[in-house]
Amino acid sequence: AEFARVIEEQLGVPRRNIVLQLGSDATRSSIEAYLDEWLPRQLTPDSTLFVFFAGHGAPDPQSGEGYLVPWDADPKFIRSQGISVTSLLARVNALKAKRRFVFLDACFSGTGPRSVLAQGTRPLVALRAVQTPRGVSVFSAAAADETTGLSPDGAHGLFSAHLLDGLAGRADADGDGHVTVRELGVFLETHVADDAARDNRTQRPVMVTDEPEFPLR
Repeated sequence: AEFARVIEEQLGVPRRNIVLQLGSDATRSSIEAYLDEWLPRQLTPDSTLFVFFAGHGAPDPQSGEGYLVPWDADPKFIRSQGISVTSLLARVNALKAKRRFVFLDACFSGTGPRSVLAQGTRPLVALRAVQTPRGVSVFSAAAADETTGLSPDGAHGLFSAHLLDGLAGRADADGDGHVTVRELGVFLETHVADDAARDNRTQRPVMVTDEPEFPLR
């Protein structure tokens, strides 16, 4: 809900163009319906698309691929009930939009509060690297073998809390009134890593982009 508010108030996205799915509304079928059916009808070649997911992630114990865990997914059937990160990025890449930004506050290592495993499955240390399609900018909460944590007040994931602050203006390092993709990436890497270290953890957000100088706001 906070991300929806920030992109409306700070990035100027009209409320009618924002789809918010919380809790039991965020099922796999609903998420995929909006990605595959609703969005293609709304976007134009000049559109800028933002996709944000905050919730559980899980690894496939056989392939090592990372999956998002919708509300109705069971981790022991993650390949059929989850949404692979590879599939998500391919879907986003196929949409007709000028720019596409994906923010993932989830953990795929099999350990930590934002990652889940089927009962009896051992946590994985390393995951298969995801190839990000050209034209899609991805901000991920942590490297594949790291855990993600909560903000000090527990209201958001640590990554989400700093993402909201950064987009609201705190990431504007040069004070020109704009927050570029590069500035946001540096802001997240610095602040998330520092707070995680204070919690005796390692968490380093990952950014992949072809447009580092694009002003997000």
